[in-house]
Amino acid sequence: MDIENTKAQMRKGILEYCILSILKKGEAYPSDLLQGLKDAKLIVVEGTLYPILTRLKNEGLLNYRWEESSQGPPRKYYALTQDGKLFLKELSKTWNELSNAVKELTK
Repeated sequence: MDIENTKAQMRKGILEYCILSILKKGEAYPSDLLQGLKDAKLIVVEGTLYPILTRLKNEGLLNYRWEESSQGPPRKYYALTQDGKLFLKELSKTWNELSNAVKELTK
């Protein structure tokens, strides 16, 4: 069995939750999101992040705004919508229940 594949699948399963959690603190540029994930030891590449952001935006959980940049093209900043905040609240509840169950099972 390939342990690296299993680890990757576990990380992939919580990426949306982690991205929404970062955005709970305020709007962010994708490189800020990547840095936040990296700081938490969740290494993610742009090719993984952008499809997730697009899906969350299409589901009405995120919106974005463009900001001109003096160092290149305009930047897209993402933020949670009201639906995104409610969705994150439900995910947090589910995560806590799941985390507690796993802790109980792995004692």
